[in-house]
Amino acid sequence: MLEEIAIENLGVIRAARVPLADGLTVITGETGAGKTMVLTGLGLLMGGKADAAAVRPGADGAVVEGRLRVAAHPAVAARVDEAGGEVDEDGTVVVLRTVAAAGRSRAHLGGRGVPQAVLAEIADELVTVHGQADQLRLRTAAKQREALDSFAGPEHQDLLDAYRGAWTERAGLLAEIAELTARGAERAREAELLRLGLAEVERVDPRPGEDAELTALVGRLGNAEQLRVAAQEAHDAVAGDDVETAGSAVEAVERARRALDGVAGDDPALGAHATRLAEAGYLLADVATDLSAYVNDLQADPAGLETAHARLAELTTLTRSYGETVDDVLQWASDAGLRLLDLDDGGERLASMRERTVELDGDLAAAGERLTAGRGTAAEALAAAVTAELAGLAMKGARLVVDVAEADEPGPWGADQVTFLLEPHPGAPARPLGKGASGGELSRVMLAVEVALATARLEAASGVRAAAPLPTFVFDEVDAGVGGRAAVEVGRRLATLARSTQVVVVTHLAQVAAFADSHLVVTKSSAGGGAAGDGDPDGGVTVTGVREVTDDDRVRELARMLSGQDESATARQHAVELLESSTVGR
Repeated sequence: MLEEIAIENLGVIRAARVPLADGLTVITGETGAGKTMVLTGLGLLMGGKADAAAVRPGADGAVVEGRLRVAAHPAVAARVDEAGGEVDEDGTVVVLRTVAAAGRSRAHLGGRGVPQAVLAEIADELVTVHGQADQLRLRTAAKQREALDSFAGPEHQDLLDAYRGAWTERAGLLAEIAELTARGAERAREAELLRLGLAEVERVDPRPGEDAELTALVGRLGNAEQLRVAAQEAHDAVAGDDVETAGSAVEAVERARRALDGVAGDDPALGAHATRLAEAGYLLADVATDLSAYVNDLQADPAGLETAHARLAELTTLTRSYGETVDDVLQWASDAGLRLLDLDDGGERLASMRERTVELDGDLAAAGERLTAGRGTAAEALAAAVTAELAGLAMKGARLVVDVAEADEPGPWGADQVTFLLEPHPGAPARPLGKGASGGELSRVMLAVEVALATARLEAASGVRAAAPLPTFVFDEVDAGVGGRAAVEVGRRLATLARSTQVVVVTHLAQVAAFADSHLVVTKSSAGGGAAGDGDPDGGVTVTGVREVTDDDRVRELARMLSGQDESATARQHAVELLESSTVGR
């Protein structure tokens, strides 16, 4: 819902704040006071086209700021977040629109600059304007079908949800079937390549880490003589067989240890060195033994070397095709086996999907018939309810026709095309809404439709499942061409609609204004000192403001609307009677 609108330098409005409460809010004021500019400002917040001519003369630009409550509309809050804006902690979001006198406009949502179209998306979910120059909420066949489905009740909505679920599943299956069929040859080629690769890996039968082991073995066997010579030289140096060393390293270390042992008692530090020399001697002895064993075990093996080379060549062939190492090849083989199972299962899966598609076709056909039957019943009830409302809105003899026909192609909504038609009087041809009716008549038709839909939602809300939140409705010229009893009925129906949602009405009829929960008056005054042409022919500056009236002020405003004389005792008495009668039955 809308909480408030602040307007600066728009038309005759220099600065005004328009608070909007729950229920029914009426906006009144003398002709030319600026009521239209309030709606113009609202239109800008809704992403409407900006007109530089609407900027107040002498101002650099116009600013319109609004606060919307979106807590009950999670989809809207998500769209705000997607656009980069922020929803305040209290569940509201600020919308800002600026229009430069040079003609350029900017839009902001939740503190972030956004394209004008984003505001229109948000407004489409939150605000609906019915007026002579505005598009209808039910302007398209899709919107009319949605309205009829909403009127049909929760059980019908459950059936529709189930139908959409089945339709979505069927569409997904058909897409997958088409892909599997189109890629059949490609999948067969992929499967054959996988089989060849797996067969090669199975023939070679590599072991994890085998390539690294073979590389080490080839290096050892291929350099056996060099390794033997180096190990023998090291052994001789350690064990004392090397003539050039004049003794073994083991013996040298042992002599050093004994030399220190003789004086270790005189200095503990030397005793520690003696201990370390002893440990070194043990280590050298172990190394000498290991080197001796290595030299004895190391034998030239030409046949083993050739075998290792051949095996390594086989593994290299695999790693060139399926991975850098044998471990990578084994992982590829594992993945390829799973992929091959999936490819080989394609035929069975295709048959299963086709079978499921046939089942869904039957389910959709049966559910579609039930949807059509439900829409037919709801169409008659909605047409009767709206027609009854029209009789009380000075459109006696007018009739709403809700036509449910077979659509050219079925869709996720079913197989029906819904069209709202208006028969203005008996014998006249029924024509689509928006054609052949005046702005005032069209607004009254839409009021009747919205009242009928709102009544249905109220009934649904008291049932098993609550109805979705209705948008804010704004009506302009809904009372054009009516008066007397019909005007009272217009007000009563607006009040009925306002029981379930926020309704804002611009009106010139006291009979309508009397039903308001909140009454705002647009006032105009002139301040001297301006230049001729600034909005006042005498050189004054026209200033428009908006204020809420209550109690005696409200009686005075209603009296002005009734007779043009706000101090007339008769008019004031009539105004009091209107206020009292408007509360009866509410």
